[in-house]
Amino acid sequence: MKVSVIGSGNVGATAVQRLAELDIADVVMLDIVEGLPQGKALDIAQAAPIMGFNVDITGSNDYADICDSDIVVITAGIARKPGMDRNDLLATNISITLDVCDNIMRHSPEAIIMTVTNPLDVITYASIKHTQFDRGRVFGMSGLLDSGRFASLIAKEINCSVRDINAMVLGGHGDSMVPLPEYTTVSGIPLPELMEKETIDRIIRRTVNAGAEIVGHLKTGSAFYAPSAAIVSMTEAILKDTKKIVPASVYLNGEYGLKDICLGVPVKFGKRGAEEIIELKLTEEQMIALHNSAESVRMGISRI
Repeated sequence: MKVSVIGSGNVGATAVQRLAELDIADVVMLDIVEGLPQGKALDIAQAAPIMGFNVDITGSNDYADICDSDIVVITAGIARKPGMDRNDLLATNISITLDVCDNIMRHSPEAIIMTVTNPLDVITYASIKHTQFDRGRVFGMSGLLDSGRFASLIAKEINCSVRDINAMVLGGHGDSMVPLPEYTTVSGIPLPELMEKETIDRIIRRTVNAGAEIVGHLKTGSAFYAPSAAIVSMTEAILKDTKKIVPASVYLNGEYGLKDICLGVPVKFGKRGAEEIIELKLTEEQMIALHNSAESVRMGISRI
C-alpha cells in the first residue's frame, strides 16, 4: 500500500511518523520547500531500526513521486495564529489545495483524498467539486479530532480511562460544531446520566474552543499531535478495510435534510473510503444546531 502526505509541516510530518510506525504502507511526504521533506523523511527512516517498522519513507518536491497512491492526505497550507479563526485562512489555503488536487488528478487519479487543511469543510467541498471524484473518495478529517478532544475533556472531568469513552461531534469544524452528549457514552452509559447539564455545557464550550486554546499557547502554530492521530486512525481504517464508524466531513446529498454541502456526520470507512453515511435520530434542537452549522459552512463556500 502507498500513502502520500502533502505538506511536511507539523501535522504532515507527525502523520508520516505515525503512519510509518503502523508499518502498513509506504509513505511519501511532499512539500514545495526544497530539502524539508527530504530531511524529515530521512530522520523518520533512521528511526525504523529502533522502532521496528519496515516501510519506505520518501521525501520529495516532485509530484510524480505520489503516483499510484492509495490515499493522499492534504495537510498543506498556512496555520492559524492567535486571534485568527479557521475561515481567515481560506483565500490562501483554497489556492494551495486546488493546485494539490490538480496534481493528484494528474499523477494519482484513482487515489482516495483526505483533506486536513482549514477551513476544513469548505476545503473539502472545493476539492470534491474541483476533482469531480465520487463523494466517497474525498472527505475531510474533522469530526474524529473534535470527538477526541471532547472525549479527552470528559475523561479528565470524571477521572476515568479515555478508552471507556466514545464521543460524537457533528457539524462544521469550527465554532458551530455540534457535540452530542446523548450519543456520547462512557462504557456504554450515555453522558447525561453521569454529568449535570451545566458540566456538560462547560466541557462542550471548551471542546469548541480547543483548537484556539492550543493556538493561544503555541503563539506561532496550531495543533498537530491530535490531528495527526486522527489522520492515521482514518487511514488505517481504509487500508485495513475495518468499516470503522467515525464522524468526518463528507458531501451530503439529502442526508440530514442537507444538500450540496460538506459537513461532519458519522461515516463508515473501508477500502473504498467513506462508504456509508450514518443518519442519527436527532432531536429538533440538535437538528437546528446542525443546520445552523451548515449555514456557517455555506458562508465560506459562497466566498469561493
